[in-house]
Amino acid sequence: MPKLNSGLLTHIRRKIAPALFTPPVLAFLPALTLATFWIGGEAALLWVALGLPILFAALGGFDRSRNRGTPRDSITGMMLREGFELGVRDVFEDTSDTGLRSVIYIIEIDDYKNVVDRYGQEAGDQIMQRCGDRIASTLRNKDIVARIGDSKFGICLTPVLQLDLESCVQLSGRMQASVEEPISLDGTSVYISCSIGFCLRSRAPGTKPSDWVAAAATALAEAQQNGPSGIRVYSADIYHRTKARCNLRDEVAEALETGQIMPWFQPQISTDTGRVSGFEALARWMHPVRGLIPPHTFLPALEEAGLMERLSQVMLFHSLTAIKAWDAAGVEVPSVGVNFATQELRNPGLADNIRWELERFGLSSDRLSVEILETVMTDQPDDVVTRNIAALSAMGCRIELDDFGTGHASISAVRRFNISRIKIDRSFVMKSDRDPEQQKLIAAILTMAERLDLETLAEGVETVGEHALLSQLGCDHVQGFGIGRPMPFDQTLDWITAHQSKLQDAPAIGRQNP
Repeated sequence: MPKLNSGLLTHIRRKIAPALFTPPVLAFLPALTLATFWIGGEAALLWVALGLPILFAALGGFDRSRNRGTPRDSITGMMLREGFELGVRDVFEDTSDTGLRSVIYIIEIDDYKNVVDRYGQEAGDQIMQRCGDRIASTLRNKDIVARIGDSKFGICLTPVLQLDLESCVQLSGRMQASVEEPISLDGTSVYISCSIGFCLRSRAPGTKPSDWVAAAATALAEAQQNGPSGIRVYSADIYHRTKARCNLRDEVAEALETGQIMPWFQPQISTDTGRVSGFEALARWMHPVRGLIPPHTFLPALEEAGLMERLSQVMLFHSLTAIKAWDAAGVEVPSVGVNFATQELRNPGLADNIRWELERFGLSSDRLSVEILETVMTDQPDDVVTRNIAALSAMGCRIELDDFGTGHASISAVRRFNISRIKIDRSFVMKSDRDPEQQKLIAAILTMAERLDLETLAEGVETVGEHALLSQLGCDHVQGFGIGRPMPFDQTLDWITAHQSKLQDAPAIGRQNP
């Protein structure tokens, strides 16, 4: 019985008290006291004077959190995370064992930081204001909507009797379509996208309102994993995948520090002489239980953990160590290519760090090839990435443009960055010995490289036919499974010895003009 009374009092506080404590109702208090005195005299007036404060306190009228109001965002006018969590708590209780249903949505504007960098903070604020208005216009007046982050909105629907997954998905689509309508800023149409994660109350894990919100956030993260404009609903499968990713992040961080993640070296050979012209260092994770884990599995986990810079440092150290070991063994390996993450290229101290490492190992800078993707090239002359690449080039390091032909690098950028060699992406190399169109594309790239005085290397060479064709067309170097697979350092010496023994009987391949 006490528990029932307590629940009834809580219900009265939440549902009835807010209506009683509004200014219009409180305005009638003087009239109430006069009427009491007129009907019951001084005794009745005394009872009212003592009873009303007690009733006011019992119903939460002196609750400071109620009286101070819900904090509001200065840009959108919406409640902030604190108010959203209070509202979610009430809905969570209303839908417990009552048959009522609800859902939480979390919406995040994709690449909001890039939008602000491009258009400015004032434009970013206008975009958030428009997006908030558009989201609110698709909802009912009693639904809870809040700005819960720089680029995030939280929505919790007022409990209803009927709410199924299909209707929740349809509402997601309406909100997304509304947000993604072009936004006019100073006569310019700005196009944005948003990702949405949601969790139905019936699917909420745990027993707390915060578990429900966290489930919607997990669904949002899953949506963002699949690119912009994603929509995902929380499910047990998503929970297990998210947990696995979290476990993987922890595990891969430990693996990086304990030496489980090391460079494996893939050979590159000259098409003129057939001799080894270098190696590319590729990250590989040899797990003590699961064996070799592919890069596409653990590299995203490293990126999520913010460890790509650390990976570059580990790869550089072990690559320079390998060069010293090859030199000590008397084998000629002119250079090793190391891929640097975008985060590392944005480090203002990168050039000094590499210079210090080369001096520590006593190696000349031309022994290191810095491989960069077309996607990191920029036309901004004062960009940190630009300055770093220019400094490494001036230092004497070879700058190689990886996956050439798949990005957006301009010829002027190739010249400005003083690129030493372009690496033709494997998508152009595949079946090139049988596909005339592929041959035309390769020939065009090689002609351009020749005019710009650039070396060329073809990636993904898997067959003798592809190797022969690339040699005839004038590609300087080749790399791929047809030449040699990535291998741990301790296997490279045997591979070099075996490869050199084949060169004596190798036939000469004549070149043709591209």
